[in-house]
Amino acid sequence: MSEQPERPAEPVLITDAQLSYEEELAIRKRRYKITMGMRIPCMILAAVFYQIPWLAVTLLVISIPLPWIAVLIANDRLPNKASKPNRYQPERPALESREHPVIEGPNR
Repeated sequence: MSEQPERPAEPVLITDAQLSYEEELAIRKRRYKITMGMRIPCMILAAVFYQIPWLAVTLLVISIPLPWIAVLIANDRLPNKASKPNRYQPERPALESREHPVIEGPNR
């Protein structure tokens, strides 16, 4: 019976393919909706806390740049993965480390 080399625990990555355009667009749309969804509660809370002026103004000030931030986040590309993938590396025999005879040509 011949011994087989142990397989790595992680699967071997055969491509560096990125997410499809549709998947990336869906993620960006979700980010936009979440960011814009935070604006309405901020404005409602500002109306609820109108008797506490500093809190109401703070909530309004937070809600003003949210559409701009949402557009910037939605138009930004997703970051690349920072992981070190497990790529296939074939075994290569090492070169011999002994002395090799040198054949010299005729002296002129």
